[in-house]
Amino acid sequence: MRLNCSKFLFVFIFSAFLLGSCSTSQVASNSSPTSTATQTSSELSTETGTETVNSATTPVSENASESIPGLKELPRLEGKATVVMTVKGSPITIEVDGTNAPITAGNFVDLVQRGAYNGLIFHRVERDPSPFVVQGGDPQSKDPKIPVTDLGTGSFIDPKTNKIRYIPLEIKPLGSKKPIYGKTFKDAVISQPPALQHKRGAVAMARSQMPDSASSQFYFALSDLSSLDGSYAVFGYVREGMDVVDKIQQGDRIDSAKVTQGSENLKN
Repeated sequence: MRLNCSKFLFVFIFSAFLLGSCSTSQVASNSSPTSTATQTSSELSTETGTETVNSATTPVSENASESIPGLKELPRLEGKATVVMTVKGSPITIEVDGTNAPITAGNFVDLVQRGAYNGLIFHRVERDPSPFVVQGGDPQSKDPKIPVTDLGTGSFIDPKTNKIRYIPLEIKPLGSKKPIYGKTFKDAVISQPPALQHKRGAVAMARSQMPDSASSQFYFALSDLSSLDGSYAVFGYVREGMDVVDKIQQGDRIDSAKVTQGSENLKN
């Protein structure tokens, strides 16, 4: 699983706080952008439990499948797909971009096809003092006995391995042929913007301080959040139903999520 100079500084600090942690008591969550008050906007994090997260990195020029252990076993989306997520009876149409984020998009589409998001809660909604994110996807939220305030640390357990499925941080620089893996743009010393940016309606993966710790938690960007570009993996955009996203409240559940187009592009 937060212009004059003073206003800009306030927004930047607030954004860093929101995206670094689901709550101020959590370091991070796999389902949403999270951080502590001391983290920067480039440290969107989620708690990953006791397992060690692989932090190997891959430059653009290297073969990612050979450089990151386990990458070949992860789902991959070769092209685009459309996912319709229904919340409180209203549809949200998401264009999932496997062209620019094949692993991140493949993971999301695979989880949708598994029904992993059906019935899960949006445990984090940040709109004040300015629109920020709506976050969900914690598998723990299917249990009604778990308070919303305790959510934000869960991850998807792959039934094949009985272990958490982590996916690497995957961001493709604009104009590049391949994404980089395991590094933020700051750490990789990349100055150009990413191909998929945090515009209003962007859908991206939450992660912990470790770059390769995303799993199932995701968030919708409620406004343009350029401070997150190059630090978190955007994998798609809301094409219809942003008005539905704008109305989501903490505790609202995902009725269903279905792949309506492009399922044939998913390679397992």
